[in-house]
Amino acid sequence: MFGSIGMPELIIIFVIALIIFGPRKLPELGRSLGKSLAEFKRASNELRSTLEEEIRLDEQKANLDAAKAAAAAQAAATPAPPAPIHAVSDSAAVNQPAAVSQKVDHPA
Repeated sequence: MFGSIGMPELIIIFVIALIIFGPRKLPELGRSLGKSLAEFKRASNELRSTLEEEIRLDEQKANLDAAKAAAAAQAAATPAPPAPIHAVSDSAAVNQPAAVSQKVDHPA
């Protein structure tokens, strides 16, 4: 039950506690000890659940980061589709004459 503490040891501990604290104070000590153990158990369960939640969130974040990295790698690996010919605006440059400044030497 308590590891290496057996029934005779528990009886000796109980008798010593009864002698030290007396019969009136012993039930009160037992209640306070029980409340303390219950509070400790509740706090340890809360800590455990908080740690598990943090681990789960970290795993989800790592999976999301890995998915983003894989999508970026896939996007970098696939070549971009060629631009359509009609989208290129080279025709505007062909239709408009270039402004050429010519220096003309006039004999005076």
